[in-house]
Amino acid sequence: MSDFRVQLVGLLPRLRRFALTLSTTAHDADDLVQGAVERALRHADAWEPGTALDSWMYRIVQNLWRDELRAHRRRAEPLDDVTEVMGEDGREVNLNRIQWDEARAAMNGLPEDQRVVLTLVVLDGLSYQQAAETLDVPIGTVMSRLSRARARMAERLGGSTVVPLKAGR
Repeated sequence: MSDFRVQLVGLLPRLRRFALTLSTTAHDADDLVQGAVERALRHADAWEPGTALDSWMYRIVQNLWRDELRAHRRRAEPLDDVTEVMGEDGREVNLNRIQWDEARAAMNGLPEDQRVVLTLVVLDGLSYQQAAETLDVPIGTVMSRLSRARARMAERLGGSTVVPLKAGR
């Protein structure tokens, strides 16, 4: 298997998480990832070895999603919640599920530009510069969107946007 294909397979979980952030449904996310992989394989010669494959793939996923929105083919199906809970403390599992659902709802309530930046920087660990290059926006825009997204998430989840300093600092 070529280096390109090996890297592409390694990116699949991150691509799916990114696609889920855009579409908010598992079915649409899977379709986006499948479409992006198909497009990437068809145009593999356009990718330059040594450049960031993840940024290239994120752009493909985002462009496909925008095409979907423009064509008004958005489907509204619930997320598939396939969680195995056998042998676990039911109270803890339920509390975790409630917290996860609240976080998902808060994130889904963000504007798309903020959801995308939050996913790239917080969930996927891209630097501000990498996220800016991926989204083709200035780094200040990434910082601003991320700041607004974090503030809205904290507000919706009942947290504080101000981080208290420890005594003596």
